[in-house]
Amino acid sequence: MLGISYRKSNPTDYVLHFSQGRLAREGTGLSFFYFQPASTIVSVPLASANIPFVFTEPTADFQTVTVQGQLTYRIVDAKKAATMLDFTVDAAGQYRSDQYQKLPQRLVYDLQTLLRAQIQILPLRQALVRGDELTQCVYAQLKESSEVIQLGVEILNLAILSLKPTPDMAKALEAEAREGLNRQADEAIYARRNSAIEQERKLKENELQTELLVQTKQRELRERKMEAEIALEQQRAALTDQRTENERKEADSKAYGLKAMIAPVQDLDWRVLMMLNAQGGDARNTIAMAFQELASNAQKIGELNISPDLLRSLMGRAGAKEG
Repeated sequence: MLGISYRKSNPTDYVLHFSQGRLAREGTGLSFFYFQPASTIVSVPLASANIPFVFTEPTADFQTVTVQGQLTYRIVDAKKAATMLDFTVDAAGQYRSDQYQKLPQRLVYDLQTLLRAQIQILPLRQALVRGDELTQCVYAQLKESSEVIQLGVEILNLAILSLKPTPDMAKALEAEAREGLNRQADEAIYARRNSAIEQERKLKENELQTELLVQTKQRELRERKMEAEIALEQQRAALTDQRTENERKEADSKAYGLKAMIAPVQDLDWRVLMMLNAQGGDARNTIAMAFQELASNAQKIGELNISPDLLRSLMGRAGAKEG
């Protein structure tokens, strides 16, 4: 009525009330009456807002990467934002122009420029795996961007949710990665087999070394046993030589004694020896010598008579001797 209106703003809105071209009041969540024909109301939202984005950018090796993420911001200097964009509202609280919608676009354009500069210096493989580093770098640059400062905006968060190549390139990378994993699996199998073979070889070497050591010890034992036998045989040979020498000396001694005993009578006639032996009292020796003498002169003897008494005497002595 009469052009008087009432304005009640939200706590998250910063209100600038201009009356006849001069700033009448400002603040957050104001409620006031104003004269509508002479007033201009500017309402700058201070609440944080999220901006989803999807970019398609080329890499250093001329491959395409799709970047998807979300940017979170809020206006911290309402006057700067009001001077850069039109946030004027009508009596119903609706924005009179669509310039307020350009703030997210300008932020996204700035973000895309920074992302493109970082992605274009990376090859595809590095760009796909360096999402965290890319996020931190672009986030720091975006916070210090002159565009952001001029708009009175604070960047709260930047999240890069995915980095994807084209479908064909994704299949190629998957195939290459799969082949690489298969190759690594084969290499692991070969390495395990080689390790088993190496362990088996070491085991065989240890067994051979043990067997060789046992054979060496056995050979040493045989050599020591042979040395002991050789020494024993040498001792036996020395003992045999000594025994032979002793027997020879003993035989020489006996021969010398016998020779010394025979020497006095070796030139005597055997008859004389028999007679000397007969002097010992055995008549049979004498009779034997007699018969021997008769036998040697048998051609000269015509007839020999031996008395029965003599034969009886000889036979009796012989029987007595045998008994």
